[in-house]
Amino acid sequence: MSCILHIETSTQVCSVAVSEDSQVIFQQEDHSGPNHAERLGSMVDEALSFTDNHAIPFDAVAVSCGPGSYTGLRIGVSMAKGICYGRNLQLIAVPTLELMCVPVLLREAVVEDDALLCPMIDARRMEVYAGIYDRALKPVRPVGADVVDGETYKQWLDEHPVYFLGNGAAKCMEAINHPNAHLIEGIEPLAKWMQPLAERRLLNGQTEDVAYFEPFYLKDYVAKMPKKMI
Repeated sequence: MSCILHIETSTQVCSVAVSEDSQVIFQQEDHSGPNHAERLGSMVDEALSFTDNHAIPFDAVAVSCGPGSYTGLRIGVSMAKGICYGRNLQLIAVPTLELMCVPVLLREAVVEDDALLCPMIDARRMEVYAGIYDRALKPVRPVGADVVDGETYKQWLDEHPVYFLGNGAAKCMEAINHPNAHLIEGIEPLAKWMQPLAERRLLNGQTEDVAYFEPFYLKDYVAKMPKKMI
């Protein structure tokens, strides 16, 4: 199979993990941030030391590619690129919102077969950056910037149960107010959940050009926002 170093810095949480043959064998998380510039280097050093001491060769580095914090993503992607250059490894980009769905699919038995997942990253006021996925993580609606009210997700809520998650979800539930709307609390994008997505991309040859890869910043969606959001 493969050994992959996973780096996640898209929100205030900083996390690093190592997976080998579909199992997470090392993980560290820091929830006291944002302090990625201070903590990420030492966390990655420990992960590299762990694998080197166990003579486990890396095949790739996976990094959360956004949307997310400009500073956090820059730090994470820069670190990932440096390791790829230094060790001649492949680079894998994992979309942050897709990543947030993984723990729900792994542990939430109550999610119906026809349910949709809507991960949200908080912006300001009633604004979020969100995507909608089915249980196979196929995008039902592209990632976008939303001003949330009762109509925002109505077309999907009228036909499916929709589970809202992430740090932008709780504030939206009163505005959404639909019997098919459900809130899942406590979901954060963490490196330990990247393994299945990263392994699938590596197996399918979905790797990035290390020299030219850039993450998807929250600012990338400004041009798509309604004028009242800008």
